[in-house]
Amino acid sequence: MAISEKMRLFSQKSSWIRKMFEEGARMKAAFGADNVCDFSLGNPDLPPPPQFTEVIRRMANHQEPGMHAYMPNGGYPWVREALAKRMSAEQGVPVAGGDMLMTCGAAGGLNVVFKALLNPGDEVILLAPYFVEYNFYLDNHGGTGRVVGTGSDFSLDLAAIEAAITARTRAIIINSPNNPTGQVYDAASLAALGRVLETVGRNLGTVIYLIADEPYRKIVYDGIEVPGVFAAYRNSIVVSSYSKDLSLPGERIGYLAVHPEIDGKAELLDAMTLANRILGFVNAPAMMQRIVAELQDVTVDTTIYARRRETFCSILKDAGYDFLAPRGAFYVFPKSPLADDVAFIAMLQEERILAVPGVGFGAPGYFRLAFCVEDEVIRRSAEGFRRAVARAGSAA
Repeated sequence: MAISEKMRLFSQKSSWIRKMFEEGARMKAAFGADNVCDFSLGNPDLPPPPQFTEVIRRMANHQEPGMHAYMPNGGYPWVREALAKRMSAEQGVPVAGGDMLMTCGAAGGLNVVFKALLNPGDEVILLAPYFVEYNFYLDNHGGTGRVVGTGSDFSLDLAAIEAAITARTRAIIINSPNNPTGQVYDAASLAALGRVLETVGRNLGTVIYLIADEPYRKIVYDGIEVPGVFAAYRNSIVVSSYSKDLSLPGERIGYLAVHPEIDGKAELLDAMTLANRILGFVNAPAMMQRIVAELQDVTVDTTIYARRRETFCSILKDAGYDFLAPRGAFYVFPKSPLADDVAFIAMLQEERILAVPGVGFGAPGYFRLAFCVEDEVIRRSAEGFRRAVARAGSAA
C-alpha cells in the first residue's frame, strides 16, 4: 500500500472547492476559457496594490548582511511591533509586538494554534457553514470538530453554541467576514458569545478559547466595520493573513495575535513559537515579513469587489434565486433551487458555470459563488443562471 488509510480517506473526502477547480480546468480545456464561468475558487484576481510593487523592488536591492537569514521563530521583532500598532487600533485593546507571531499564512497560523492547544480527543466548535479545511487542520493535531448550525441569516446561534460545549471543548473558531456566506458578526453578538464562553468555561473549570480567523477583515461593504474579538473576550486569539487584502495568497504570509490578558500567555506564546518551528514552517518568509510591515494601512481596491457584488446580486435576484447579499468577503451563498445541492451544481455545469455545493461547507442546500473574477465572467453567466433555475423548477 503506497499511502496511509487516513490519507486515502481524506483524498476521497477532499475539498469540494478543489474538485470544482479541477473540473474547471478540464472544462476550460474542452470548451475554451472564455466559454466557462468559473466561480469555484476564492483566488483573488486583483493585482497587489502598487505600493507592494514599490516596496518589493526596493527590498530586492537591499544587500545588507542577513537579509535572507533565519530570524527568531516568531518573526522579526520590529515587524511584529508594526503589526501590533494596527492590531491595537482594530481590536480596541493595546496589543504589543510580543503578543504576536508571524506565520505562513492564516492556515499555518491555525495549525500553530491547534498544535499548541489540543490534546488528543479535544473538540473545537465549528459554525456551519465553515471553511472545510478546518477539519483537516484539527485532525493534524488530534482534535475533532463539533459542528453547530447558525441562524437563518448565518448569524451566531448562542443557544446552540452553549448546548454544544462539553468538558472536551477546547475552543470555538469563528470566521468573520465569513467564507462562504459573507456574514459579519456584530459587536453585540461577539460580546454575548464572550459571556457564554466565560460562564460555561468557569462552570466546567476550564478555558474555552475563541479563535477568530480574519483574512477577509478589510473586504467589507456598505460601510460595515468588523468588530474586534479582543474587546469581547479575554481568552481570544486572532489569526489572519495578507492573502486577500493584499492579493498575496501564494506568498504564504500571515500572523497570529493573542489577547494581552489571555490566560497563561507566556506559556501559550512559547508553545506556539515552538509549534511554528517544529511543524516545519520554521519561520514566516523573511522578505514578505519586511514588505508587509510597510503596508499595514494598504489594501487592494475593494470598490472593484463591491461593483462585482452588485452585478452578481442583480443577476441572481433577476433569475429568482434566494440569497442574502454578502456583507464582506467575495462570495455569495444562495439557496439551491433543488434540495440536492450537488445535483443543482451539475445543472450549472451543463451551463458551463462552476460553483461549489454547500455540502462542502457543512451546509447542504446552498451553493457558493466566488466573485473574485473579471466582471465580464459574471455578466456572461446571467443566461446560464436563468436556464439552470428554470430547469430546477421543472425537475422539482
